Amino acid sequence: MRFAYLLTNIGLFGLIFLCLAWELWLAPIKPGGSLLVLKVLPLLIPLRGILLGRIYTHKWMTMFILLYFTEGVMRAWSDKGLSQILAGIEVALCVLVYIASIMFIRKVRENKTADTRAAS
Repeated sequence: MRFAYLLTNIGLFGLIFLCLAWELWLAPIKPGGSLLVLKVLPLLIPLRGILLGRIYTHKWMTMFILLYFTEGVMRAWSDKGLSQILAGIEVALCVLVYIASIMFIRKVRENKTADTRAAS
């Protein structure tokens, strides 16, 4: 469970950092950055729940992260150069967060089931 928790955190923080760096410095749409950097703000919403290991946050995060996955796939397909590479990294981080969150949810459920069986 700890491993899945750490992977989710690494993926989420990596995605936040990537989106900031991408839209401000590495390959912004406009020189000097653009308002597209605001796409980072929704990633801050689940941050507290993920850090606290709340299962409900992990559950809806698996659906929420699909928005960023979709953006990454579209930009990997349509952009060129560094932006295309960054989009591929975004897709990889989204897959990491998705799989790690599902692993975390399963482990928590397994532990609760084992605890319930032991109490019976």
